[in-house]
Amino acid sequence: MAKGNFKQKLYRFFIKVLIVFLIITVIPVIVYRFVPPPITPLMIIRYYQNQNNGNEAKIEKQWISFERISSNTTLAAISAEDQRFTEHFGFDFDAISKAYEHNTSGYSGKVVGGSTISQQVAKNVFLVPNRSFIRKGFEAYFTVLIEVFWSKKRIMEVYLNVIEMGDGIYGIEAASQKYFNKPARELTKSESAAIMAIVPNPRKFSVLNPAPNTLRYKNAIIRHMREVSNRKLYRH
Repeated sequence: MAKGNFKQKLYRFFIKVLIVFLIITVIPVIVYRFVPPPITPLMIIRYYQNQNNGNEAKIEKQWISFERISSNTTLAAISAEDQRFTEHFGFDFDAISKAYEHNTSGYSGKVVGGSTISQQVAKNVFLVPNRSFIRKGFEAYFTVLIEVFWSKKRIMEVYLNVIEMGDGIYGIEAASQKYFNKPARELTKSESAAIMAIVPNPRKFSVLNPAPNTLRYKNAIIRHMREVSNRKLYRH
């Protein structure tokens, strides 16, 4: 009888833990469907990294609605980061498979990632940047949550407002003002592609004075922009 009581208590304990876990993870996702995330873990980490290294510590960001972002920029983001963005449910398994084959082939060049825009939003908004399997598990979990509770339009809106686009520069509006002295709604195809080309390493790559590899990547994004139609980003 005592053993049965212990199992019941253990069961109730795990149920309570599960309920608490769901509350503290699902509620923020639902809130951020309507409210802009005020700050991300990466912003805080970068700020204190610069401060500790004696560099300028800053967080430049300005949230803007999806409607105030140039369609050139949304197309550049899809072309550069996730060409099946409007088609998948958070995961592009074909891209993941190709990235795995590339990274395990013995090739000594750049490591290729298979993360979708949805996955990048999940890890930027809700998680600290590290490469552990536990964090990848949480990334997958939050990716599913935002795909369930958010529209594709909202995912893109958050993505283009929070990702790192320079040292202390976050989001497309701050990047557009910094590099081109104009609002994000006025960005051209070339300017949008130039900004997206530095996203893989925004503190090292330059928008205005790109290295040859960055310039080639920018031109590749522009080519993909011609090939990829500007798909509807709404999902009801």
